[in-house]
Amino acid sequence: MASENNTLPFATIVQRVEDLMVERDLRGMKSIQKVLTPGYYERAAKLLLDCRGTVLIGTGFPVDDTFETDGPVGAIALYKILEHLGANPIIVCGDPLSSKISQDYNTYEISVGDLSQGRDEALKALDKLKPEIVLSIERPGLSATGIYANMRGEDISARCACFDYFLIEADCPTIAIGDGGNEIGMGNVTDALASLSITPAMTKCDELLVADVSNWAAHGLIALLGYWQHEDLLSYINTLEILEYISERGSVDGVTRENTLTEDSLASEAGQELIDKLRAITGFTV
Repeated sequence: MASENNTLPFATIVQRVEDLMVERDLRGMKSIQKVLTPGYYERAAKLLLDCRGTVLIGTGFPVDDTFETDGPVGAIALYKILEHLGANPIIVCGDPLSSKISQDYNTYEISVGDLSQGRDEALKALDKLKPEIVLSIERPGLSATGIYANMRGEDISARCACFDYFLIEADCPTIAIGDGGNEIGMGNVTDALASLSITPAMTKCDELLVADVSNWAAHGLIALLGYWQHEDLLSYINTLEILEYISERGSVDGVTRENTLTEDSLASEAGQELIDKLRAITGFTV
């Protein structure tokens, strides 16, 4: 069934998408939703809908010596859909993620461990790549003390590449996605993060999107893109296949730190169930 047959008012559809994204409230994002101006998924998706140029998608949250599943799954899903719609997506990440996926996706590698080079590296990349949109999904954000911290409060700066300055220095719209408070973009809601047990990130963005799992925010964006295109774009996304792809390349679950087909300790079926709910909300049969 095509989305034009959906009889719900569009504002209701957007609200249901935004509510679904924080329904589980795993890390306090429902409280953050309350301080965001409603329609943030719609505004971010509209930017992507109109884009036919380069979209930089920063992702890759380090866990030990590898990367977690949350972030890359959503980044790859968005990459596929944006390419389908005629944009030029490029995944920006550090090693080892960059070297593991560069044969299959257009990537731009940023250096790991030397945060002092972050600004210059970003300025050089922005000048070369000339993006129309910069999007961050589950990338660690710099704290007030200039470090990167994980959900446990551990300093992981030595294993991080710096993507913050891609948003700070961009002269195009910026979108950031997070699920805990320590990700790029959370500088938009610093006061609201005070109640959470997290080392908050200070980097801001134009549109902040929150979700129980950052990957799921990508699916929310794709749902709205599909609604406008009258095309079931989410039917092209298989979370298990993407999880298998990155698992074969060494990913780990960000919560358990184990190489499993899970997102923040949730089985892949949870992500697929969310996709099915999004398809129903936007008027497509499952």
